[in-house]
Amino acid sequence: MADFLFAPHNPVTVPIARGGLFAVRRVYCVGRNYAEHIIEMGNDTRDPPFFFAKPADAVVVGGAAIPYPPQTADFHHEIELVVAIGKDGTDIAVEQALDHVYGYAAGLDMTRRDLQAMAKKAGRPWEMAKGFDFSAPIGTIEPASSIGHPAAGAITLGVNGTERQRGDLGDQIWSVGETIAYLSQFVTLRAGDLIMTGTPAGVGAVVRGDVIEGTIAGVGTVRTAIV
Repeated sequence: MADFLFAPHNPVTVPIARGGLFAVRRVYCVGRNYAEHIIEMGNDTRDPPFFFAKPADAVVVGGAAIPYPPQTADFHHEIELVVAIGKDGTDIAVEQALDHVYGYAAGLDMTRRDLQAMAKKAGRPWEMAKGFDFSAPIGTIEPASSIGHPAAGAITLGVNGTERQRGDLGDQIWSVGETIAYLSQFVTLRAGDLIMTGTPAGVGAVVRGDVIEGTIAGVGTVRTAIV
C-alpha cells in the first residue's frame, strides 16, 4: 500500500435523487450562453462558446451555507443548469452527445465580479473570480432516465424571496448536446465531470445574511445562504 505523506482527500460527491452519490471529477463552466445575459455584460452574442473551470472541491451540497469570500466587494449569483456526465468520450458528435449525460441538477456559479472585471481588463485568467472555495453550490442530481433531457423550461433565482433572474432553458445559445460536442474537441470528458451551462440575465450582488434559491422546471432546486 502506498505510503502517503498525508491522508488522501475524501471524494467530492453530489447526492442523486432516490439514492446514491455522484463522484465529481472536474467542473467545466460555459461562459455567456444566454443572449440577454451576454448583452447585460456588454459582450457579443455571436461569439462561439468558451469554457473556464472550478475545482471539484468548490462544490457545496445539501443546501449548506457558504461564506462571503475574501478579496471582493461585489459577490454575484448565477443560476445554471448543471449537466452530470456519466460516460467517457472525446470528439463526441452532437447526435450522440446526450448519450453521455447521466443526469441534471440546478447549480450556482458564484462569482467575485469585481475580480472578474479586473481580470478581463488585464487579459488575465478568471480562476480567482470563479474557482474559489464554496463557489459551486449544487442541488440533487436527477437522472436523465427519470426526467429526460430538458431543452425548455423556466430557470429562475430569488434572493430573500424576491425574484432576480428568470429565463428559459430554450433560450440557451448552445444546447446541451452542442456544448458537450464542442467541449469534447478540447478535452476528454469522463464520467464524474459536471458542466455548468451558463446563466440567464439578472445576475446581481448578494451580501451576508442573504438566502438564495434557484429553481429549474423539471430538474430541481438549489439553495444556500451567505454567512
